[in-house]
Amino acid sequence: ENIPILLRHRVIVTTRLQAKKLWSSPPACGRLDTNEAYIKSLGSANEVYILGKKVKDYVRHPIIAPSVNAVAETFRLAADNPELGTATSQLTNSKVNRFTHVCVSVDDVVAQSKMQRELGQRTGVCFQRCVGMDAINACWTVTYRMDAKHRTEYHLRFQEFVKYIQKYNLVTSGAMTDGKGDRGKPPAAQPEHYLRIVDRKSDGSVVLRGSKWHQTGTLNSHYMIVMPGQRLSPNETDFAIACAIPVDHPKLKYVVGRQSCDTRSTESTSFDVGNCYYGGQESVILFDDVEVPASCIFMNGEIDFATELVERFTAYHRRSYVCKAGVGDTVIGAAAEIADINGVANASHVKDKLIEMHFLNETIWATGIAASHSSKKTDAGSYEPDTTLAQICKHHVTRIPYEIARLAHDLAGGLVATLPSDADFNHPEIGDLLSRYVQASKSADDRRRILRYIESITLGRNAVGYLTESMHGAGSPQAQRLVLAKYADFQSKRTAAKRLAGCKDTETPPLPPCSSKS
Repeated sequence: ENIPILLRHRVIVTTRLQAKKLWSSPPACGRLDTNEAYIKSLGSANEVYILGKKVKDYVRHPIIAPSVNAVAETFRLAADNPELGTATSQLTNSKVNRFTHVCVSVDDVVAQSKMQRELGQRTGVCFQRCVGMDAINACWTVTYRMDAKHRTEYHLRFQEFVKYIQKYNLVTSGAMTDGKGDRGKPPAAQPEHYLRIVDRKSDGSVVLRGSKWHQTGTLNSHYMIVMPGQRLSPNETDFAIACAIPVDHPKLKYVVGRQSCDTRSTESTSFDVGNCYYGGQESVILFDDVEVPASCIFMNGEIDFATELVERFTAYHRRSYVCKAGVGDTVIGAAAEIADINGVANASHVKDKLIEMHFLNETIWATGIAASHSSKKTDAGSYEPDTTLAQICKHHVTRIPYEIARLAHDLAGGLVATLPSDADFNHPEIGDLLSRYVQASKSADDRRRILRYIESITLGRNAVGYLTESMHGAGSPQAQRLVLAKYADFQSKRTAAKRLAGCKDTETPPLPPCSSKS
């Protein structure tokens, strides 16, 4: 059992130069300074499957293209609003995209949240870069702490990787979620359901086999950061792997997941899509004996840091669900617009429902921005959101978007689910009649478009990002409750209560100055 560890340490001496050499050559796409350059840089993944077909030009595929546009918006934001979309790197002392930045102050963490809300408003979907951003920040601290304990050089390797990503403005994703199989069994009992090391080579490289699931936007990235997804036992060192892998590695296969109403994007009209410009995208990644060089490995068997990496990642990523406040802004806006179109905007109960939606949405924002403002400095010099407040933000997100969606349905009316297709509205015999009957205080086209937007984000393709992802992304609700239980100091709360109640086993508090009782 000690052989892999001894082998790993024997080759560490050589990886310092290997890391610098690996990241010294520019990528084929060069530096990406514009959203157009970003889009042109994509398309080199080896095998991509969509709806049972192997697709070569997947970037322009109508199901994938809206998700590419959403990532491209992060480049537009950096150009439009550099104060929000960029930061000064402590590694290069130059301006970099904020999604590639390691937070070195509370202000940096707060700016992440503000950027995420802005992009939620701009796109109305998941813009796919938060997992990579949060993986960069979590790995920064954990690699530093592993080196301090195990005398490894993971942190140096990771620095070289981050400098490369920053220098060329590349997009990273994060791959954490395994298939898990039977949840009642650990990884060692069902290794085929987890990404794992199947071979360790003498030069320090490893070979990975398995899969990662629910991978948001990986096809729209240049590198993925692979991470373990749970606590591991001493006999599970093969599952403790963190590394960087190019998305176009020849031994990777991608299977794009289905989304409700996804084939509407393949139709000739945008009317029935709902969101005309942006969409999300998830895929299953199949690792067919993928070889990873030592210089790209940031954890290799250190099971004692697997849980810490997961917890630090989720402190960032559960706070990152503050983006749903930005998406929620668009749902509230659509609900207000459809109420106006329907001629009921001034009804008191309609106003009250809109206020309720606003109240709920700002609750997400309040807990997320509070977690960012309460960030603390780590051993590695980076800043990390408050763990407890991050859980509370995400736990609210597992509930609130569903209630906002329900209220949007209430205000939209039944037509949100029964509206005829655009083909019917363009039919030479019935189209004019349909338009005449659908028209309200505004045109039939405007009413249809707003109804389709509400349908898409609450029932259709983009409900994946607004609802299901809100439930299960960054961990299902119980995952947040487990962390809350770990850090909830109930004993101090009991002591405070007993002290004020005058219980005998606690110190009696001093009397208030204004009290006349003895």
